[in-house]
Amino acid sequence: MAYDQQNIFARILRGELPAIKLYEDEHVLAFMDIMPQADGHALVIPKVAAVTLLDLPPEAAAYTINIVQKVAKAIEKALDAKGIVLMQLSGEAAGQTVPHVHFHLIPSSIHHLGKHAAQMGDQDKITALAEKIKAAL
Repeated sequence: MAYDQQNIFARILRGELPAIKLYEDEHVLAFMDIMPQADGHALVIPKVAAVTLLDLPPEAAAYTINIVQKVAKAIEKALDAKGIVLMQLSGEAAGQTVPHVHFHLIPSSIHHLGKHAAQMGDQDKITALAEKIKAAL
């Protein structure tokens, strides 16, 4: 599948759409999911144009997972999370809704998760949670 430069994450990376950012460097961006499955749900995306995990170059995958771990530790500390669900949905058949590889970090029990991308979250609450996580980074 060819990479769609107009997908929502590509547009966020170009600054065309807003995001509640947690962390950014030259290789990755971490930000809050605006349709969270649980409070504190965050996403980590590489800045490489890759649709699925299988399209991601190994070096980018390794770097991205390091940042996934860093953000997960901050979520755990900031929100006193007892567990974090890490999801990476690769391909539409697997439930991937945005065609840009991304990692979900969801402070929750797998048994209490809401449905993926089901409803818009409270943006003020998401922003407040983001501030706590950023402070822990």
